[in-house]
Amino acid sequence: MKLAKAEAAAAVRYIVSQDGSGNYKSIREAIDSIPLHNTRRVILEIRPGIYREKVVIPKSMSFITFLGNGTSPPVITGNDTAATRGKDGVPLNTFHSPTVAVNANYFIAANIKFENTAPYPEVGTMGGQAVALRISGDKAAFYNCSFYGSQDTLYDHKGLHYFNNCFIQGSVDFIFGYGRSLYENCYLNSIAKRVASLTAQKGSIRTMESGFSFVRSRITGSGLVYLGRAWGDHSRVIFSYTFMDKVVIPEGWNSWGVQRPET
Repeated sequence: MKLAKAEAAAAVRYIVSQDGSGNYKSIREAIDSIPLHNTRRVILEIRPGIYREKVVIPKSMSFITFLGNGTSPPVITGNDTAATRGKDGVPLNTFHSPTVAVNANYFIAANIKFENTAPYPEVGTMGGQAVALRISGDKAAFYNCSFYGSQDTLYDHKGLHYFNNCFIQGSVDFIFGYGRSLYENCYLNSIAKRVASLTAQKGSIRTMESGFSFVRSRITGSGLVYLGRAWGDHSRVIFSYTFMDKVVIPEGWNSWGVQRPET
């Protein structure tokens, strides 16, 4: 993904490299240097490496780009779950479990691997949700990124989002939330150990402008999955021109006990 020339010229660019050859050694250090209420595109060029960090971009810090190397993407990894206890001793819950959480608008990521390595939860285990990335800001875009996790890998929380040529792996509800998002040319990989759902799109009000649309994508893997399950009465998920391997259950949709779901 290339920024327009005018945008690139106006942007501020910092290098994040663990070996000390850049401006910052960690992603959090670089983010802490960006002023709140920023109105100028800030590009963090993240050099190859494994970054064991919990990254949170606050709502007041828009226009940030994570730019990795397409040949050797940097890995941002963590292992928090909904049951992990924070500094105050209280469980983080799903919302605060992400390795990377983006609350700001106009976020862009290209050539980045987002990862949550928490193990696959046992059947009936509470608090097993382990998010690799949560995107809560509006007008965000992801190019050539990968998202690895098990339960609740990608929290497409809210806002307008675009995913292009991305790899998303998980087991249970591994793309979920009430975002209004387009997934184009994406690869969805199920590692479910029991029958699960690929998506859990939340739609509680008929007029809610939310839904997931998958176009020209692929669904493969090793575990059986429904394309989606209802999370509210008005969940909306569309798959078009998408290859579906035998891991997809023929019924496609699980109503999850909702009486009259809109699919």
